[in-house]
Amino acid sequence: MVRNSSVPARNSFLRPSRFRALWVLAGLALAAPAGAQLTDSQLWATDGPVNAMALSGNTLFIAGRFGYVGPNSGCFVGIDATTAGIQAGSPRVEGRVAAAAPDGAGGWFIGGGFVRVNGVPRSNLAHIRVDGTLDGWNPGADGFVSALAVSGSTIYVGGEFNRTGGQTRRCIAAIDATTGLATAWDPWAEWSVLALAVSGSTVYAGGVFNYIGNSPRPHIAAIDAVTGLATAWNPRADHWVEALAVSGSTVYAGGLFGNVGGQARSRIAAIDVVTGLATAWNPGTVGHDVVALAVSGPTVYAGGHFTNMGGQPRSFFAALDGATGLATAWDPKANELVASLAVAGSTVFAGGGFTSIGGQARINIAAIDATTGLATPWNPGANGAVYALGVNGTTVWAGGNFSSAAGVARKNIAALDVATGHATAWDPGADANVNALGVSGSIVYAGGDFSTIGGESRSNIAALDASTGSATAWNPGADYSVRALAVEGSTIYAGGDFTNAGGEARARIAALDLATGLATAWNPGADHSVRALAVEGSTIYAGGSFTSIRGQPRNCIAALDAATGFATAWDPRANSSVYSLAVGGSKVYAGGSFNDIGGRSRDNIAALDAATGFATEWNPGADGTVYALTVSGTKVYAGGTFAVTSGQIRLHIAELDAASGYVTQWAPAADEAVVALAVSSSRVYAGGFFSSIDGFSVRGLAGLLRLDTPVPVQLAEGVAEAEPGRVHLVWRGAGAIDLGARVSRRTEPASNWLELGSPTARSRDELEYEDLAAEAGATYTYRLSRGIEVLSREISVKVPTAAVFALAGAKPNPATARELTVEFSLTGTGAATLDVLDLAGRREYARALSGLHPGRHTLPLVDARLAPGVHWLYLKEGGRSAHARVLVIK
Repeated sequence: MVRNSSVPARNSFLRPSRFRALWVLAGLALAAPAGAQLTDSQLWATDGPVNAMALSGNTLFIAGRFGYVGPNSGCFVGIDATTAGIQAGSPRVEGRVAAAAPDGAGGWFIGGGFVRVNGVPRSNLAHIRVDGTLDGWNPGADGFVSALAVSGSTIYVGGEFNRTGGQTRRCIAAIDATTGLATAWDPWAEWSVLALAVSGSTVYAGGVFNYIGNSPRPHIAAIDAVTGLATAWNPRADHWVEALAVSGSTVYAGGLFGNVGGQARSRIAAIDVVTGLATAWNPGTVGHDVVALAVSGPTVYAGGHFTNMGGQPRSFFAALDGATGLATAWDPKANELVASLAVAGSTVFAGGGFTSIGGQARINIAAIDATTGLATPWNPGANGAVYALGVNGTTVWAGGNFSSAAGVARKNIAALDVATGHATAWDPGADANVNALGVSGSIVYAGGDFSTIGGESRSNIAALDASTGSATAWNPGADYSVRALAVEGSTIYAGGDFTNAGGEARARIAALDLATGLATAWNPGADHSVRALAVEGSTIYAGGSFTSIRGQPRNCIAALDAATGFATAWDPRANSSVYSLAVGGSKVYAGGSFNDIGGRSRDNIAALDAATGFATEWNPGADGTVYALTVSGTKVYAGGTFAVTSGQIRLHIAELDAASGYVTQWAPAADEAVVALAVSSSRVYAGGFFSSIDGFSVRGLAGLLRLDTPVPVQLAEGVAEAEPGRVHLVWRGAGAIDLGARVSRRTEPASNWLELGSPTARSRDELEYEDLAAEAGATYTYRLSRGIEVLSREISVKVPTAAVFALAGAKPNPATARELTVEFSLTGTGAATLDVLDLAGRREYARALSGLHPGRHTLPLVDARLAPGVHWLYLKEGGRSAHARVLVIK
């Protein structure tokens, strides 16, 4: 069963300003330089913020506050019900999917708050075919879609919109499944519709409304499927209805109500379909709302925010006896919200915002045994809440507020192979935040707020084997948070909030011996937190919120002698916190929340002379805090909460010229703060609190192509043939089959590149791909790529608005009688035939082409049995004709 009710209230579209802000940011992200795809779609993402990164060879170590790392899948995916892997051909949906309904042919109608599907603009409504491609169905909705229900050729839509299907429709509509146009059915709800269910000629609606179908109907109503008017059925709920399920003569409702159908019913009720009165069935809940319902035989499954249901303690998930309303013994015990349900055979699939369910760690999606209540081994995970579930054969379809599914559990620290983008087996696990990382040889140093990491008790600082992830014997300990690390020679410098480290009193800064873990004699001491460290030669630079270090007044930034720990004369005096430091040549770059540093007015970012401490002329300025800095060659990369730097819009991340301070054209744009950076020769790795970057849904971590990196092109030749709904592409080049290429498409005028899928091999040196989601009249550009690496020249093609009549001729030509094939296109406007004539005009072969769809066709003629020699192909359709010559050889 597919859940058609809304997303839960506390995370729902009922705060539309939040989603409008995200859409605005997404629009700004698309303002990156034309043709510049910056985001590496192969790099896995997390389900929470990444606070620190360290790049060592081909391994990117990441740390922060997350529990999951997985592939960038978009927010609606098909997951294999056995392997838990993402099904090939799953669509790429950018945004949020809150509802999904099967189309009856293996595909899905989806609704939510999304803007693109497979790179094609779609406003909150779309139809996905069984093969994962996008249909031309495009009703659009000008607001969030929360609920869907399918009945025959009609798609019922509920949400918070004013227009859909080309018509004014307030929060509820019926859309033709073929044309995408709104039907005449128009109940008009005065406020949000959160849940829909269809039974026969009745459409049941639940939501926030008090008026619908031309009648007062508080929060729940039955609408005539023909007239759009409310029927006499009127249970009158006293608060929101968020979930509906119809079974026989009963309508089950869940939500926030305390009274419905004339009876006191806490959050869940069974309502008679004839009278509208609540039945005696009365599980009741303790806690918050019920947001998901599913009926399977004699059992009613419920999910939500409750802690007690059916007279028993039940955390967020319960099974209720359909006759008595009592909770059964089945008790999966979720630790947080269960928001979507689907039952298939002996398995109950659950989605939501949990991290534990059925006695196992499961991140936001799980399969629960319908008998035992225990989680099965199936464990795909998702990096955001799952709000819609459905099962089609051996595939579980999931939609929600995630950008990644089918990944792996990794608690606060992980390692990624930058060649593949995938997480490695390295899995130390930390029981709390990891704030800082450092690498030296085969050891990874971690600092944070943890008490356990790498399988051992470690107080806020640890050394981890870079191969196994196990904690080494090195164990200095720190009594409070470690926020910064810097490795130099045989010493690791640590900064944070601690007062003891390495077995000695050390106020917020310490030097620890890499062999013993003991604090060295180096002991500057700071009166407040140290948040950033950088080492250059015999100088240790420190930034933070301190006002004194080693007994000397130093406002938020200082240079310390690596031998003595004394503060040097270098004294830029920032007037507020310094959170990031980087050294480049004769400059020390500082980022933070200051507006005065080095004796000059500097907004949040500055370059300081390494000798004098004075601010240089370099002055990009930033309108928000700068939390991360790194220098690479002639570029300085900055991350933070800013939206403008160097007088240009740069959302939370920027590339600055190290000489002038001006921003470059590089402009990926993140929707939230970037707080960690690492740079390789070809990529900038960004970590932070964002959920989209470069216009793509990607959470916590992104790999971004540097514009100064040359991009190799290996396949030079490509051709495209287009017709309405289809573009056929072919690329040729030596060894094409071995390149591991993927097809990407961009909609013109220039938008972001979207990865479509893998091409198929026609030969060792030839690849082809058919884009079956091409819209008539659209112009597309295609290319082959491998991650960010571009492998081919671009092919641009305009899709015709109508099919054409054409005879391309025989392929190959000349050809043997056994391999002769004819390529042609039809318009579908009349009867069509294909004849083969000899040179005297005598018909040698005739083929009726009735039943072929408009568009391009390839027809083998092996049954023609043509003799060697010259023949004429003669194609007719309606009043049109075309001919071509073919040479048949032995």
